[in-house]
Amino acid sequence: MKLSQFKFKLPEELIALYPPHRAFKNEDGTVDRIYNRDQCRLMVLHRKSEKIELFKKNDKGEDTDEFLTFRDIVNYFDEGDTFIFNDTKVFPARLYGTKEKTDAQIEVFLLRELNEELRLWDVLVEPARKIRIGNKLFFDGKGIMVAEVIDNTTSRGRTLRFLYDCDHDEFKRELFDLGEAPLPRYIVDRRKAEPDDMENFQTIYAKNEGAVTAPSTGLHFSKQLMKIMEIRGFNFAYLTVHCSLGAFDPIEVEDLTKHKMNSEQMIIDQKCCKIVNDAKLAGHRICAVGVSVARATETSVGTDGMLKEYDGWTNKFLFPPYDFGLANSMIANFYHPESTMMMATAAFGGYDLVIEAYDLALKHQYQFGCYGDAILLLDD
Repeated sequence: MKLSQFKFKLPEELIALYPPHRAFKNEDGTVDRIYNRDQCRLMVLHRKSEKIELFKKNDKGEDTDEFLTFRDIVNYFDEGDTFIFNDTKVFPARLYGTKEKTDAQIEVFLLRELNEELRLWDVLVEPARKIRIGNKLFFDGKGIMVAEVIDNTTSRGRTLRFLYDCDHDEFKRELFDLGEAPLPRYIVDRRKAEPDDMENFQTIYAKNEGAVTAPSTGLHFSKQLMKIMEIRGFNFAYLTVHCSLGAFDPIEVEDLTKHKMNSEQMIIDQKCCKIVNDAKLAGHRICAVGVSVARATETSVGTDGMLKEYDGWTNKFLFPPYDFGLANSMIANFYHPESTMMMATAAFGGYDLVIEAYDLALKHQYQFGCYGDAILLLDD
């Protein structure tokens, strides 16, 4: 499979900059938005029959002119079917400081904490050419927070030591108070992060802190929708994958077998395995909610088709052709061209069918990206 097979032109107006919402313009020119997580559009792909559904049906089973929405997903599952969610929690990883002496503004993107006691963090900086070992960065906040660059790790990567004298919990609170939602570059290059984004860019079931980008497919699930799913007897299983920026790294090789994914930390516990394996043994459908879940389950599934406990890292790269060992349904978003997430979707749904779905999405002006529309892929 070649990189060029996933290339298409994505019009600017189809990049979702906000979640599904209704907007109200105030007299002073400001805009208020009421967000509806589960009201994005939903496209349904049946990978065996190769049928694609875009529209709701009437009482006669005929297509109407009303598009399916994400809440309609409940109509494609039965009691006992099991959804696997990624419960990672996004932290406010993007913050801005000023460089000593020059006062140049520097974007600092927190990746992970390296040492609690020494306040060491692995970060990305922009513009990187201005930041060298020994430089100090100053941040505004409730107190004076300063960071010193102590190492260069990559062209944009740096190790920072934060100089802040307090206990660790207070330090983390102060640091995160300085940050904002780590929206993808394709959004922040078009608009600034807003206070609402810290809630919108977080799943409602987020629990375990450690992600620097959201497991975006999970953003579509609202409290109301999950209550409906619970009433219908669907099962929920949770694993943790701390989503990194690796999924956004450009692929620089034409032959996809030569691309190496960055590793992400993942944890699958015994409780998750039991819920999933019991459902599978009972013949129920197993649905992977998002690419991060699909990568995790394919990392840990055994040769017997059962999910195994796991605590470690994964660099699993899913692209077609690929035979999935666990999930027999999957939910994904519409992703950017040549992205690893688009390739994982094609790995599950089949290349030709997924490309046809993307062509329909462009034709009908579906929204793309983390705040965009969704695809449900079924094994029927």
